[in-house]
Amino acid sequence: MKSIFRLFRHLKPYWKMAGLALLFLLFQVALDLLVPRLLQNIVDVGIANQDLSYVVNQSLMMIGLALVAAGAAIANTIYSVRASQNFGADLRNILFRKVQTLSFVNLDSLDTGKLVTRLTSDVDMVQRISAMSLRIMTRAPILLLGSLIMLVITAPSLVWIPLVVFPVAVVILAIVIGRGSKLFQVQQERLDGVNTVMQESLSGVRVVKAFVREDYENERFGAANSKLRDSAIKVGQLLAFVPPIIMIVMNLALIAVFWFGGLHVIQGTLTLGELTAFLNYLSMTLNSLMMLSMLLMAISRGEASAQRICKVLDEVPTVVDPEKPITKLLGKGRVEFDHVTFNYDGDEAEPALKDVSFVAEPGQMVAILGATGSGKSTLVHLIPRFYDVTGGAVLLDGTDIRDVSQKTLRAQISMSLQEAILFSGTIRDNIRYGRRDASEKEIVAAAQAAQADDFIMSLPDGYDTLVGQRGVNLSGGQKQRLAIARAILANPTVLILDDSTSAVDVDTEAKIQDALAKIMKDRTSFVVAQRISTVLAADKILVLDEGRLVAEGTHSELMASSQVYREIYESQLGNGVSVNA
Repeated sequence: MKSIFRLFRHLKPYWKMAGLALLFLLFQVALDLLVPRLLQNIVDVGIANQDLSYVVNQSLMMIGLALVAAGAAIANTIYSVRASQNFGADLRNILFRKVQTLSFVNLDSLDTGKLVTRLTSDVDMVQRISAMSLRIMTRAPILLLGSLIMLVITAPSLVWIPLVVFPVAVVILAIVIGRGSKLFQVQQERLDGVNTVMQESLSGVRVVKAFVREDYENERFGAANSKLRDSAIKVGQLLAFVPPIIMIVMNLALIAVFWFGGLHVIQGTLTLGELTAFLNYLSMTLNSLMMLSMLLMAISRGEASAQRICKVLDEVPTVVDPEKPITKLLGKGRVEFDHVTFNYDGDEAEPALKDVSFVAEPGQMVAILGATGSGKSTLVHLIPRFYDVTGGAVLLDGTDIRDVSQKTLRAQISMSLQEAILFSGTIRDNIRYGRRDASEKEIVAAAQAAQADDFIMSLPDGYDTLVGQRGVNLSGGQKQRLAIARAILANPTVLILDDSTSAVDVDTEAKIQDALAKIMKDRTSFVVAQRISTVLAADKILVLDEGRLVAEGTHSELMASSQVYREIYESQLGNGVSVNA
């Protein structure tokens, strides 16, 4: 319950709605508790004295109370739904904003499928618990307590019956609920598995079809789905025990009341009306107990979801701003790596970068070459501080980037990645994603520099063309050019192109490089490339090998001094043929 109560603090902005819901609920319960008393009067007074008018009056009063109670129930539902839906919406917003603050290290451990489940299924479950708390969950214990009090008032001599029977049911229910909480946790985890497989399969559907792996994906999804089914069956089987237990308790209690109550009526120590009212109050008590037992199971399930939500909310970003961050930089773009070592897993694995040192002066184009896994992307991801270095320091304009606010730092840097990520919306919206206030002229200029304007204008709606999910209606090269245009439009001090022209033909790439040379004349740019033809004109080329910087210099300098660089050059351009490394 601890996690649920913690999340319920976010109901505070809607305390008026919640308060009105509870007020109407209390009013409804009070009216419900009056009905058996009126029934007692009908039996003991109206029927006993054969007074038809009294019976009619009491019956009309019962109908009136029922109608007023129904109105209170409707009002309770309206206000509880409003409060719970607002609470759920706020909780989703809070969770989504929390995810946005997490560092790459945190996100690496929380896969997309798990986060989707927490934002949807888990939040929905906690939201339902909040609605139930303002309706049935509060009604059940209040009605249970009220009906028990009325049992004592109506027939004290029979109160021992529920007091003997109820504890047995409570103990059994406690055992069932304790077992259920573990099963609910497993069920939500298996729902994570289903969402993860589905997300991977849908995002990689072209790869699946290209390799004719539909049967494999069907089997993979089927296995995850079967685990979820089996878990749901176990939960269902456990829940199936609850109604029969309550029914047995209810029937035993009713039989005992009929027997012992009947004896009291025969002996004259109890009226027939009192016995009738007692039976009604007992039914209320037992029904409340049944509702309460089902609600406790729901709470157990909600607690499992709440714990999963709290786990995300409790995630501490590994990259955080200092207590007093620097919020102003010189804006020149001098980047220095000072004996940088970086390890994705702390000290547990081989470092991805080992003692890397170099300086990129303002206005320089720095190219980064190396085999797959040599640390090229890792190096450029350290510049905007997606990860913190394990050793050494990364400096921007002489300032350790760990001393700078992340917002200030990343405002100076723009990136275009190999996997060009586009968002639903128009092409214009995607290009100006980093600068929402950009003018139409600036958007077109950025697209022209990225060699994207021609293909954009050939589309039916030009810059207003809608981009499908993840840019499915565009080719790989088109998506990369739009991503480059987006990076250019951000007007950065430092531009990073992480193998972002891999899907672009050589001629188009050369035009992009020429345009960038003019745009980035007084700014620093980093280009991670597989094709050596991309970097021949770079002011500085860094050659990485297994995380180490093994050579740096211009093309001519490296041809004379670096065997690794010569091998890369010969493998691609030695015979006058340009191929991918």
